[in-house]
Amino acid sequence: MQLVFEYEFMRNALCAVLLVTPLFGILSTMVVSNRMAFFSDSLGHGAFTGIAIGALIGVDEEIFGLLGFSILFALLITYIKNKSHSGADTVIGVFSSTAIAAGLMIMSTGGQFNKFSRFLIGDLLSISREDLINLSVVFVVVLILWAVMFNRLLISSVNKSLARSRGINTYAVESIFAVMLAVVVALSIQWVGILIINALLVLPAAAARNVTNSVKPYHILSVAVALSSGVVGLVLAYELNSAAGSTIVVCSAIIYFVTLALKPRFVK
Repeated sequence: MQLVFEYEFMRNALCAVLLVTPLFGILSTMVVSNRMAFFSDSLGHGAFTGIAIGALIGVDEEIFGLLGFSILFALLITYIKNKSHSGADTVIGVFSSTAIAAGLMIMSTGGQFNKFSRFLIGDLLSISREDLINLSVVFVVVLILWAVMFNRLLISSVNKSLARSRGINTYAVESIFAVMLAVVVALSIQWVGILIINALLVLPAAAARNVTNSVKPYHILSVAVALSSGVVGLVLAYELNSAAGSTIVVCSAIIYFVTLALKPRFVK
């Protein structure tokens, strides 16, 4: 283990895992509870389009196009989903497919796609100290917002009518949560990859839900699954010379299937 982290790029990657995976763990609980897996997947597609639009208009830093469009995309889906009479899955499906198609069209113009293909699988080992500072800021902001909004998020996820009767603006709560998801996805996608980032927003809470019956253990175990999968996956990726993001997801999936087998003993 000591030899693995003697290199600076591995230490940077470990710091990133320790910052990002707990966020995936806590956000995952609401994604699973609110059946938002399709929505979180669409955010990855929206981020992809953000990269393409940023490159098209000449934005120097890709992160600005990523963040700006991801937040706008998340708010737009949330707004139309709440205002439209169409089913939520239909609205999300339309936005998701349009976003990925538009992103691919823009990126493939002039044969530039290879320049952006790294975003499909990500590269956790390329993270820099500057990136870690940005992640640290997001980590603190998301945790503060989570602590402030947790009760309202929980009530809204259980019963929106009950939440409204208690004076909770469910649309505002949903929008803020969507923005939190969008920011975490946008910042992480360049290291995790578009193809698998949604798995990190589903598997930790799905595994925790298999073996818990109450709110507190559910959240704690979800964070623990995300964190342990991140650290173990990073070490395995180094040893096997495999993609770090996909190795982390495989570790999460293994934990999920183990908890699925144990589910009858914990959930009656």
